[in-house]
Amino acid sequence: MSGAKSKGKDTVKASLRNDLIAAIGDNLLSVRVTPKASRNAVLVQEGQVRVYVTCVPEDGKATKEVIKLLAKALGVSKSNVSLLRGAIARDKQFKITGL
Repeated sequence: MSGAKSKGKDTVKASLRNDLIAAIGDNLLSVRVTPKASRNAVLVQEGQVRVYVTCVPEDGKATKEVIKLLAKALGVSKSNVSLLRGAIARDKQFKITGL
């Protein structure tokens, strides 16, 4: 039974990755961040990328968590995801390399 569950998760991860790649233009990804959420999540809704993080938005903690989540969802290392714009804003822009 666990094999069936993991296949379903793999399909969801592949779908999320494909949606994220489709949202990237010129290696740039625009993201709306919601800090202090109940759980960490990356969602693509109507072409808009939304990232929910549980940590507080102070001292760059939320941004670091967003980088970690985006890197995992895209299947790249954290060093391939860099913040370009929006260090203290909810709307952020990241440069993605290594795809």
